[in-house]
Amino acid sequence: MDFSWTSEQIALRTEAARVAHDAVARFGRSNDSWINGYSKEFSKELAAHGWIGMTWPDNPYSGVARPAIDRLIVGEEMIAAGAPVAASWFGDRQMGPALLAYGTPDQQAAFLPGIVAGETTWCIGMSEPNAGSDLASLKTTADRVGDHFVINGQKIWTSFGAVSDYCYLICRTSSEGPPHAGISEVIVPMDTPGIEVRPIKDMTTNRHFCEVFFTDVRVPVENLVGQEGGAFKQTMRQLEHERGGIDRLVSNHALYLIAAERADTTDPIVRQEIAALEIAYRIGRILVVREVLRQAPAGFSAATKCFCTEHEVRVANFVSRVLGPEATLWDDITKGLSYAPGYTIMGGTSNVMRNILGERVLGLPR
Repeated sequence: MDFSWTSEQIALRTEAARVAHDAVARFGRSNDSWINGYSKEFSKELAAHGWIGMTWPDNPYSGVARPAIDRLIVGEEMIAAGAPVAASWFGDRQMGPALLAYGTPDQQAAFLPGIVAGETTWCIGMSEPNAGSDLASLKTTADRVGDHFVINGQKIWTSFGAVSDYCYLICRTSSEGPPHAGISEVIVPMDTPGIEVRPIKDMTTNRHFCEVFFTDVRVPVENLVGQEGGAFKQTMRQLEHERGGIDRLVSNHALYLIAAERADTTDPIVRQEIAALEIAYRIGRILVVREVLRQAPAGFSAATKCFCTEHEVRVANFVSRVLGPEATLWDDITKGLSYAPGYTIMGGTSNVMRNILGERVLGLPR
């Protein structure tokens, strides 16, 4: 399928590409910039362009209600170039839409302006040491005591935990009923007493992953988002935003462009590989566009995430083969290649994605 872009969309892409490359010139190129390229300064610049919350409904607190495809265009240009969008990415991608869908007017007034202005960074307290892809197994508790929740437990792989202003915490407010019942979402200011954050240094030397420990952390009950004990469906909707976005397709596109320029295209096998990757980029974009326009079936983001992240792994393998021994030197490219094993793990492993696709979309038996 060939997409036909409007003149306004072409102009937006041109402007976004200009801003992205200018940011790379000033801040440096970040591999997987939606999760590794952290710059509060650039987030405020994105806000000045109106590119945070750009598709949210036009209301007193946020958004300008632009078409959903506009966010895809801006996001693709930013991440493909390696511009540092991480400081605002989670708030724009997930937390804002969650608050618009389930938050109270007071919560929207309190938290949305900071996201849209690029001033606040959010982390997501979801995975736990014994509850990674199986969210229903989480153990972190939030016990209601008077007009507060008292939170105890541990989260892991919490990106930006050390620099975030707020944690959007998925916790257990009740142990009664089936495992997926009793789960709630609570906003936790990260400067609340009782929170300990321990950054995790991965093999690329990045430190955005964190362990976060909660010990008798007191949060007002007004910070509960949506239905107490009934937030499992809310969280599943969040994951739809997380798994079906352009960030799952073009994270290492900048490395691909470097390798494609240096590849020996006189070799027919190399040409075939480049053609296969180019085709996969186009297929991945179609899948993402379907998610953005809400044309995909419910739960299909699992298939989108699976295809796109496995494509990114193939891109990393291509870059390694093209660069050869140079790819083993410890530099910016090598760090990007070392990150590739995480693509099919973050946000749910490929095996889990296939299970979701089979059971929830295709209706296959367990």
